[in-house]
Amino acid sequence: MEQWMDLTGKVVIVTGGSQGIGEHVVKTLRANGAVVVIADLTENPEFAKDEKIFFVKCNVAKKESVDAMVDQVIERYGKIDGLLNNAGVSRPRLLVDYYGEKPEYELTEDDFDFMVNVNQKGVFLCSQAVARHMIQAKNGVIVNMSSEAGQAGSKGQSCYSGTKGAVLSYTMSWAKELGAFNIRVVGVAPSINERTPMNNDEAFAALAYTRGQDPNNVSSDYEKIIPMGRAGKLDEVADLICYLLSDRASYISGTTINISGAKSTR
Repeated sequence: MEQWMDLTGKVVIVTGGSQGIGEHVVKTLRANGAVVVIADLTENPEFAKDEKIFFVKCNVAKKESVDAMVDQVIERYGKIDGLLNNAGVSRPRLLVDYYGEKPEYELTEDDFDFMVNVNQKGVFLCSQAVARHMIQAKNGVIVNMSSEAGQAGSKGQSCYSGTKGAVLSYTMSWAKELGAFNIRVVGVAPSINERTPMNNDEAFAALAYTRGQDPNNVSSDYEKIIPMGRAGKLDEVADLICYLLSDRASYISGTTINISGAKSTR
């Protein structure tokens, strides 16, 4: 049973793999035998001594950076078996600051471009660069990190939700385009999880303002809104992603799997 999800020999790229959910995915992939490439702007020193974790500095929103990263992976390993499009950013913002107290929390063009470039354009650039090689190999898996917010919307997070909704559509469309080449494209849509660096105190303060809440109570009512009565664990999300990257999920493609403790059932 320990070898049930054996990923030995597989080369998997994880964007944004140095922290948050990505960090947990990297650890789970390694525990199951995969070679992992972390494509991120900063390196996690915890992984530096593992010879089967290869860090490449990469800005997913820049085509030249993405292409250079993929070229390095091919040169080093000769193949790419999997890609997790995990890199993501969020700036909680209102479309219009109708409270009239903190205009810095009203959505600006800079906020919009920042989120769209990383969350949406980055997924496109990385998937395209990797898919070129997967098509030649007639094999591969692309996992896209979406969000419950992309399915149901989220007050104070309209732009972020929009980018994650786009990722849902990418997943469905690319699965149809790439299926003939034995390439699977699947999505994962987490909801409320353990806090990550993206959900820092500054982000919580912004989210609280956009929702008219006390910053200290934003995450205090999980038992009321999540049927399972708790936030999700990052390792639980990582386990799902690693399963989807494995051969055990060989007929799952074109769908996005909700992982929310039944908070959302779409």
